[in-house]
Amino acid sequence: MMRRGIAELPLHGGHVPRWLALRMKRLAELVLRLLVDEYGTQGVLERLADPVWFQALNNLIGMDWDSSGSTTVTAGIIKEVLSREELGIKAAGGKGAKSRQTPEELKKISEIYELNPSDYIKTSKLVAKVDTVALQNGYQLYHHVFFVDEEGRWAVVQQGMNPSVKLARRYHWFSEKIQSFTLEPHKGISGIKNDYALNTIARESKEYQKTLLDIISESPTKIEREVKSIEALSKGYTPLFYKPYEKRKVLPIMERYQSLGKLELNKRALELARELSVKNYDELLLIKGLGPSTLRALSLVLELVYDIHPSWKDPVTHPPDPFKFAYAVGGKDKVPFPVERGTYDDLISFLEKLLEKGKEERELVKQVTKISRKWRFPEEEKRAT
Repeated sequence: MMRRGIAELPLHGGHVPRWLALRMKRLAELVLRLLVDEYGTQGVLERLADPVWFQALNNLIGMDWDSSGSTTVTAGIIKEVLSREELGIKAAGGKGAKSRQTPEELKKISEIYELNPSDYIKTSKLVAKVDTVALQNGYQLYHHVFFVDEEGRWAVVQQGMNPSVKLARRYHWFSEKIQSFTLEPHKGISGIKNDYALNTIARESKEYQKTLLDIISESPTKIEREVKSIEALSKGYTPLFYKPYEKRKVLPIMERYQSLGKLELNKRALELARELSVKNYDELLLIKGLGPSTLRALSLVLELVYDIHPSWKDPVTHPPDPFKFAYAVGGKDKVPFPVERGTYDDLISFLEKLLEKGKEERELVKQVTKISRKWRFPEEEKRAT
């Protein structure tokens, strides 16, 4: 059942017809050109990193307002426009296999803009690790697009899918907002808020991260024994370890972790972390083989052996809902009405002429847009596609 007033971004099948895709690309290009001219490349990146603005652009070009495809299609169109037009911004990555091409594409972009590719490749890997390992809420990443401008600023839009409920969640990053990659680093997270999430990047997780680095210095075999002791206790056995929790206290904690997946330590990854003497949480996350199940197991030990707790606050910031922008040209799946080709072409023609005008002449258009700011669409027209 669709929660009234917000989009749940469900998995949708189908495709965008060619006639509409061509118009989407042209309209997206015009919007990006106007934005660069008005706000510079930094202003464009800042908007791409804004969940509401990104969803509004998706609705404006005619994609479904409540589909997981709103991310993959819109980001793909933007990437294509930026690849063929020199606007001072390029994009790498994409959906599925294309996301794995990100490092090579970042090397090419860095060459064009005379930047250090290793910095961006490391950042790309780290933000992906944060949203799969350090923050766990049942969503598996399958889409990752990395935008870079000629000044070296960047933004990331990535999306995960929860296969059990077939809903998507979108993660937005912006370089100019980040003070730490592992303490509330997101510009925004768009999706439906869950009751809880394993959140090791919350502001209150500093002690958790510090203690985690301390236990990483111990033998992986010792950590494994502690995990097995906790599992045994949850099944009714009474293993000996120094803080004897009762089964009734262990069970709800175990169930919460197990709802996110298996608890399996990658001992080789932990050995590598010891050998490298990792100094901070960023470095630990980048260790090859340290995945979600290993972090869950480590967090369980921290909670039940060391009495150090991660945050369980789901950090979603924005339910995706700029529905009124879907009234610009309509929606691919006919909500709020079918895309009208004539209206779409008129909008493209108007923006083409607007692009030819100077900034002073565009001020009049800005004044006109204020008329629609307080307009509210009829709620009954907001239907799931």
